[in-house]
Amino acid sequence: MSTYSKCPKCKFSATSSFSECPRCGVIVSKFLQKTKGDKPADRKDAASKNDGLHNLEQANTLIIRQQKEWGEILTGFETKNRYEVMDHMSNPLIEALEEGDSAMATITRLFLKALRPFTMHLFSPGGTGLFKLTRPFRFYFHELDVSRSNGAPLGKIKRRFAMLRRIYSVIDHNGREIFELFGPLLHPWTFQIKKGEQELGKITKKWSGLAKESFTDADNFGITFPSGIDLSQKAVLLGAVFLIDFVHFENSGNR
Repeated sequence: MSTYSKCPKCKFSATSSFSECPRCGVIVSKFLQKTKGDKPADRKDAASKNDGLHNLEQANTLIIRQQKEWGEILTGFETKNRYEVMDHMSNPLIEALEEGDSAMATITRLFLKALRPFTMHLFSPGGTGLFKLTRPFRFYFHELDVSRSNGAPLGKIKRRFAMLRRIYSVIDHNGREIFELFGPLLHPWTFQIKKGEQELGKITKKWSGLAKESFTDADNFGITFPSGIDLSQKAVLLGAVFLIDFVHFENSGNR
């Protein structure tokens, strides 16, 4: 079987050769054979749809599904988190990958687990970088910075002090609080997206199925956006899903 060092679909590159892309899972030779007969105009149009943000701008609801590696499932050893973001029809929109292959990153995951700081990159299905999420280490006042892939800030999520409640501020790039995330005590799987006293949307942890819930800590979420918000605000709220997963659901020690 032929081997390659760069994936023609998601543009992932590696120092060692591979036949199946480690990132998107495509069989490179089959992908090349399938696209060989495509017209340049068709490929350009498809790339535009895959690499743009149009689908995210149009989406009112997203499904976020955590993808677990078999090594982590069988051994319990903490690996880099990876998520797939889809629309309500389960069409893939975004892939989120946690950064960190170094020995220090591995040690940090091993000892800090869900408390660990991280950088996560969000890609389109075509492999174009869209957003970057950066979480510093915090023991309680957890926060997450959201930026475009080029580093331009979009906003952040910050946990606020609250007795027996889970409250986060959603802040835009100008430092203004635009929404509040409120986790009701009696509904531990739900975070309401609020402005004042009005609920405008919600983030909900979904049931993953008996086998998955029993044998892995992989999590599924749904988010319903407030109507009329722009792409930057959607990106920040999407980032909130990943922070909430780490803080409240990644393992029982940090809920």
